[in-house]
Amino acid sequence: MGIPYVLDVNLVWTLNKALRRYGQANFRISHKNPKPVMENFGPLMIRYRTKLKLASVLWLEGFREACCLHRVAIYCLRSKQLMIRTGQCFLLNGFIFLGSIFILRSLILPTLERILPFGVADGYQESCLSEMPIRLYALLRLGLLQLIYALWFYPLYIFSFILSTIWYNDIAQFGLMVTEKDGSTMASSSQKEPSTSQNATPVDKPTDLGGVMIGIAEQGYSLLLLTFFFLEVYLTGFVPYIGKALNFVLLSWMYAYYCFEYKWNFSGLSLDKRLDFFESNWAFFAGFGSPCVLAIFFFSPLVSYGVMAVLFPMFVLTAAGSDADSVINSHKMKWRGEELGKLPIFYAADKLLMRILSLLPMEPQEQTSDKKAL
Repeated sequence: MGIPYVLDVNLVWTLNKALRRYGQANFRISHKNPKPVMENFGPLMIRYRTKLKLASVLWLEGFREACCLHRVAIYCLRSKQLMIRTGQCFLLNGFIFLGSIFILRSLILPTLERILPFGVADGYQESCLSEMPIRLYALLRLGLLQLIYALWFYPLYIFSFILSTIWYNDIAQFGLMVTEKDGSTMASSSQKEPSTSQNATPVDKPTDLGGVMIGIAEQGYSLLLLTFFFLEVYLTGFVPYIGKALNFVLLSWMYAYYCFEYKWNFSGLSLDKRLDFFESNWAFFAGFGSPCVLAIFFFSPLVSYGVMAVLFPMFVLTAAGSDADSVINSHKMKWRGEELGKLPIFYAADKLLMRILSLLPMEPQEQTSDKKAL
């Protein structure tokens, strides 16, 4: 029975020495009257628990805002142009693109399997192998499928991507016009979220030539930033064990940013304010982007694109009608002003982009001015 006591005394002596070394002698532990060190972390644990509850509530609010698809029907009924653009988007991506994939899988592939079968029956194996090798069947099937993809699906994908990008911009513009006429969302935004309203200050929405150039530069940088972020999302899918979960969360943020970016573009909100607002309210936007990802997460890439191309305008319209700032502030007031803290979502993509831009050759300003003088 003496050995455990000696070990306990030695352990207490080692802990006391380590605590004195780091200037925490007030936490000395006595083997006669030990005090648990975890008691000092009680308030910290309570604070983190509160933040976790707030993050869960904001995630659910974002999810609920994204699922308010009834706004799409209301806005389309109030704007004929919006109804036409939304219908065109559904016709191209839902009927033609997804319909082509359905025809390929339900009609073309079974027909090719019948004409060029994968194998033969046991009784006819020798005669069939002498007339037509099985490898030739496989090559013919593969060649026909690649020909179908090259002549139909890939051109249709590019055509759909370009045309849908233009239509998404029109859909967001018409949707914001409807909300402005309605006066519900935009009026509250002008009072509670002046930086994202249509009545933005000249600093947020410049009209001179320099401001226009700054806006173009911000749009280009935003496009490159999201491109590198998409690369980051793609690479996280290969991380063992947690790759799928990370991929889901990052995709949720990416699609949420895409949906709200149209609203922020038309309101004239600067890029640094967009990123700050997005990263400061990361839980809400993670919830908003989750329905987008759930709709496509378990499909193949082509089917996922077609489904998202159909659903994306609906989420853009729900984002246009969502007053995110008011929803977030109302819950922060319920939680006595508790803040989640800023999460650097785009940190890695921003650092990588800045690193690549720093490698580009840039002519010094003095040499440029000397050339102009000559």
